[in-house]
Amino acid sequence: MKKIAKLIAYLAIIVVVLIVVSVSYITLALPNVGSPENIKVELIPQRIEHGKYLANHVVLCVDCHSKRDWSKLAGPIDSTSLGGGGEVFDKGVGLPGEVHVPNITPFNLSAWTDGELFRTITTGERKDGTAIFPLMPWRYYSKLSREDIYDIIAYIRTLKPIKTTYPKSKLDFPLNIIVHTLPQKAELGTKPNPSDTLKYGAYMVQSCACKECHSQDDKGTLLPGLEFAGGRAFKMNGSTVRSANITADKTTGIGNWTKQMFIARFKAFSNPKEASKVNAGDFQTVMPWWSYSGMSENELSAIYAYLKTIKPIHNQVVKFSGS
Repeated sequence: MKKIAKLIAYLAIIVVVLIVVSVSYITLALPNVGSPENIKVELIPQRIEHGKYLANHVVLCVDCHSKRDWSKLAGPIDSTSLGGGGEVFDKGVGLPGEVHVPNITPFNLSAWTDGELFRTITTGERKDGTAIFPLMPWRYYSKLSREDIYDIIAYIRTLKPIKTTYPKSKLDFPLNIIVHTLPQKAELGTKPNPSDTLKYGAYMVQSCACKECHSQDDKGTLLPGLEFAGGRAFKMNGSTVRSANITADKTTGIGNWTKQMFIARFKAFSNPKEASKVNAGDFQTVMPWWSYSGMSENELSAIYAYLKTIKPIHNQVVKFSGS
């Protein structure tokens, strides 16, 4: 019996050592996506203007990295806080931890090289080598074209500096360990010619990360077979809002929508000053309508065309459950 007890003790020690070594490796050696590139983005008007369009209406850097007025429908952006960060995601919205959205104005990024920004946007690894929790959908941005990312960087460099800093994000165990393993090397894409409507629509859907929000997940992993079928839950002030089914299903998705209906849905949110007041328990949405409304009709048309090619999935979504 003593020999068995010793064997068990030795095995337990070995297991503990292996766990300590594994955790040490993960937290100290990862992420490791490679060194930042030695690049310098030209701040020319064409780049800045296109980057402004992408950052405000497509990839939505400005939407996430600005404060939003959640007392109004769809949380219009506080125009005085563009890029200044400040939104907090914590247990109140179902996140196991506390993530503070950082300031991406020149006040906070002046010491970053363009290569460091490029690596962060496309791989999820920060300047200091730490991992970004994928609230920022860098896995989708990693497939953008190099030129589009350069344009975004050019625009970010021109934002008005906002002198704000926030606490470092804190994630609960074991997510605080797992997050180190998430960053990956980028697999940059090629931007199709807009005349190729379906390929261009696929590129735009990728750029907007539509699949991420419009698919159900299990602890951050999208459930296979339910892509774009909606139903992902978001906690808001004690209520739950769920993303819509945007597959071509005719009864629970957008199968009966015309292109004109699809575009009109976005353009109905063209003026944030018209945002209606939302009281506790009233319908609210996390969909950044006010930002997406600025997308061009050509690009919205391409998105619509591509979504219509996705396999229809019958999935009835209860979009809002009050507190």
